[in-house]
Amino acid sequence: MKLRSLVVVVGMALASVLVPMRAHAQTGLYINPIAMPITNSVADHGLYAFLGQYSTEATFWGVNFGGYHDFKTAYPFKVGLDIRDSILHGNSAKLNNFLFGVRLAGKPFSAPWKPYVEPVLGVGTSRAPYTVIHVNKFEYGVYGGLDYETKHHIDFRAIEIGYSKLITASSETIGGSDVIPTSTLYTVSTGFVIRFP
Repeated sequence: MKLRSLVVVVGMALASVLVPMRAHAQTGLYINPIAMPITNSVADHGLYAFLGQYSTEATFWGVNFGGYHDFKTAYPFKVGLDIRDSILHGNSAKLNNFLFGVRLAGKPFSAPWKPYVEPVLGVGTSRAPYTVIHVNKFEYGVYGGLDYETKHHIDFRAIEIGYSKLITASSETIGGSDVIPTSTLYTVSTGFVIRFP
């Protein structure tokens, strides 16, 4: 919880230093369904196997919600900040990703399509099946997507994909047996963004 607060404070401080207050900004809020295939190079054989005993992959499903704040620049792109939270379930396990990112978005053509990319970092909280023990670990990755901008303050998020790394709950982090490496998380999401202005 302390790391989450620190990430928010650092992000807002960077925004106030890097971006003049007079800049015209754009804010977006989103809540979208998300699918997350998770893989690991080593199967966990213990009682606290996050992906399932003897398994090296599982797909989690859930919801991704958050908001971004883009600052106006003199260029055809905008720099901004994004704070997001994902709540997912799969294999009787639970995963929560709280991430903060620096966002680069733009409209390179006159078309209403707006691509974006953002490197992220934050905290991943995982719970293995059949236990109440939660494990909090540092998470990092990158997200990118394509929004279709309308004139009615609602954008269609055609697709968002992501790639991140996280040490999840496992027989190593909880039980002390086996050596379980960092898991690779892939995300696919789509939905809508409410944009102001």
